[in-house]
Amino acid sequence: MTTGHPTFDHTVQEANRWLKATAEELHFEDRRHAYSALRATLHALRDRLPPEAAVHFSAQLPMVIRGLFFEGWKISGKPIEAHTVEAFCGRIAGELPATFPMDPATAARGVFEVVFRELDPGETEKVIDQLPLPLRSLWPALARRG
Repeated sequence: MTTGHPTFDHTVQEANRWLKATAEELHFEDRRHAYSALRATLHALRDRLPPEAAVHFSAQLPMVIRGLFFEGWKISGKPIEAHTVEAFCGRIAGELPATFPMDPATAARGVFEVVFRELDPGETEKVIDQLPLPLRSLWPALARRG
């Protein structure tokens, strides 16, 4: 299915590529699970970053994924006070369906692996540097400085 507009067609293809990559990374056959993991993890990341960093990060995302990132965002009260992996993953769990077949930490690690592969490594490092040390452990080792 095409929209008839090259820019929209391209971004739909990019979003599908991200969903496929997430599904493959997390070993999901159902892309709805990949969507849920991607959405919940990106929302938790968005809410943990200072607003300016969230906006800068979003500029690296394909248009549809950027829309997903900002869906329902309220800028006030950001960044949230999730300093531990448990608190961060609690945010993710709060957005996942009750029957989601994977723990939130595993989902986050898979999504962050895809984000790191898809985006410029230097830009990803800047985002990771904005996070408390414990949360950096959810990112691939290659993505973390030092």
